[in-house]
Amino acid sequence: MKKIIYSDNAPKAIGTYSQAVLADKFLFISGQIGLDPATMKLVKGFEEEIIQVFKNITSICEEAGYSINDVVKFNILLTDLSNFQKVNEIMESTLEKPYPARAAYEISSLPKNSSIEIESIAYKE
Repeated sequence: MKKIIYSDNAPKAIGTYSQAVLADKFLFISGQIGLDPATMKLVKGFEEEIIQVFKNITSICEEAGYSINDVVKFNILLTDLSNFQKVNEIMESTLEKPYPARAAYEISSLPKNSSIEIESIAYKE
């Protein structure tokens, strides 16, 4: 089974990809940046970007019948790895334990001059 997932409460795809693909019990969520889905503009401020990214991921999860706490892996891309502590703080306030696996990378740039992008994989029985 493969199904494309789309939520009006998350930013529209700005390229040749889907917001998410449900494949059997796995939900593969495309990288999310801090775009406000209503305006399709990047929110202002690094902390606000992180919060918006998690809102976008949550909306996509919910559209598929999942929860953000069903995420088993996050891949986090940052333009400045020194900001990772703030990501940890927001993840801790957003997610329930046990926390998912994750990886974090510093890269030179992201779409729309975002400071963060998070790709997610969720799993549900």
